[in-house]
Amino acid sequence: MIWLVGDKGMLGAELALTFARKGMDFVGTGREVDILDDARLADFAAGRDISWIVNCAAYTKVDRAEDDADACRRLNAEGPATLARLAQRIGARLLHVSTDYVFDGSVERSRREDEASSPLNVYGRTKAEGEALVLAAAPDSIILRTAWLYGRQGPNFVLTMLHLMQENEEVGVVADQRGSPTWTRDLSDAIAVILSGASPPPGIYHFTDSGEASWWDFACEIKRLGREAGLLSKPCHIKALTTAEYPTRARRPASSLLSTEKVRAVFGVKPPAWRESLALFIEELARG
Repeated sequence: MIWLVGDKGMLGAELALTFARKGMDFVGTGREVDILDDARLADFAAGRDISWIVNCAAYTKVDRAEDDADACRRLNAEGPATLARLAQRIGARLLHVSTDYVFDGSVERSRREDEASSPLNVYGRTKAEGEALVLAAAPDSIILRTAWLYGRQGPNFVLTMLHLMQENEEVGVVADQRGSPTWTRDLSDAIAVILSGASPPPGIYHFTDSGEASWWDFACEIKRLGREAGLLSKPCHIKALTTAEYPTRARRPASSLLSTEKVRAVFGVKPPAWRESLALFIEELARG
């Protein structure tokens, strides 16, 4: 059985649908089972034949984390460590979802799993610490880093852009930060493949959809597809901004590109092109 932790969030909700669609035996929990409460976690696990714990729970409000570092660390570092220790006690393995924000984005090429982390902000530092604590407590765990996620559940760039473009004549979007837009369904499918293996090798892996874009490129494609799908009924100019012209509380990496060579080679996962996945997602939104 798979225990899906954080099943109400954007990725967790999509994973629950994926597991159900593929007939994978799982149970999901949200805030009713506190990942910081070791006794509560143990009580929930008791009597269940859990082989994998998949952790999608996280503190993801990147700017707010700058002023809420303690809460961010509890969810992103202490919580995963608690799950890792539990996994060891019950004979399960942990797959923990992490982020490109463990890197500073100072190089334009895609970052490999074995490169040293150098986070720019509180969120990234807590996620990097969480990775280290997980692997120290449960060396057989899998860390799966991703970037630029969007999906049906929860706030994300695609849904925000569609709303802003419908309500405004002009929207400003940063054009000097690059990454790989990634649909939660594609990441969920990759996780299902990993968990289905006979004995998935532990360690750190990267998964994003293939190709790269700036946030401005991403927004322009959202606009084009949204217009074609009938989700946008009036014109909106997408103004390209520099990072300096769009200041945020937390510093962002200039490059969020992650190499997916390892996950392809080890698990045979083939990330779809981001434009193709975005088109499918927009089509689904249009159908309601």
